[in-house]
Amino acid sequence: MDISLEKFLDLPTTEVAALTRAAGPQVCVFPINNTRRWFALEHDAEIFDDPIRAYLDISGREHIRIYKLLFDHGLDTLINPVFGVELFRRGEDYMKKIAADGLERLVSHPDFVSFYDSYQVRVHFYGDYRKVLQGTSYAYLSDRFDKAARRTQHHNKYRLFFGVCGTDATEFVAEFSSQHFEKTGAVPSRDAIISAYYGEAVSPADLFISSDKFWVFDYPLLSSGEEDLYFMVAPSLYLTEKQLREILYDHIYARREDYPNYEGMSAEEFGKMRMFYEMNQGKTLGTGRIENNIWYPNP
Repeated sequence: MDISLEKFLDLPTTEVAALTRAAGPQVCVFPINNTRRWFALEHDAEIFDDPIRAYLDISGREHIRIYKLLFDHGLDTLINPVFGVELFRRGEDYMKKIAADGLERLVSHPDFVSFYDSYQVRVHFYGDYRKVLQGTSYAYLSDRFDKAARRTQHHNKYRLFFGVCGTDATEFVAEFSSQHFEKTGAVPSRDAIISAYYGEAVSPADLFISSDKFWVFDYPLLSSGEEDLYFMVAPSLYLTEKQLREILYDHIYARREDYPNYEGMSAEEFGKMRMFYEMNQGKTLGTGRIENNIWYPNP
């Protein structure tokens, strides 16, 4: 290991970004969870003429803050699931006032448009959104998504993939493969399938950052089983620079050690390992409790 965590935390952002890029192109999956919970905690005492608009404006700016934080620290490709089919179950009022308006903002709000241009971010939308939204009052969003992708296609510094109904790509792969074989007489390659689904070729995910319960979701075809998983205790919008650097340090350095040589361990080192596991027998990462319909992890 070339650098200590303490040193890594104190480096200028440009040097951290250089170290992150030196580890190879990084694909980061970051679904931003519990935004309404964050807003309630941070702005509950404020009075707004239009609380829903205020929520969308303020949380939208926080989304952009996090995108910039991740990109500034050397992560060049971000997979951001933003809308799952299960959100339809929250009712028409939620869909109209929050979900649809929130999705529209991703492609037309000046804050997002300015961010894409100033950071040279190429935007794509992936998932079964066209099929799912067809026949609903939100079908128009599909063309908005495609237009945003075309408008930013010349941007060449970062990539941001928004997931909309991107839960399961099985049917897409079957349909695409069948059509591809009919046209070419050959089975499509992985890159061809990924490009058709995501908008361009994407390598397997390198790290996944989320909050709340320990589960991964909505980045089909990109999970290799080797991505590093990180779960924040607080809602996603509370991500700090220090916290991100701790994650990056663990991802780049701490998880890259070779398999241990038990025969080469000293008695002292073996004793430390034994003590740690004896102290933690019966404990499980990922268990928690429900209070007021909120899941809290066990300490």
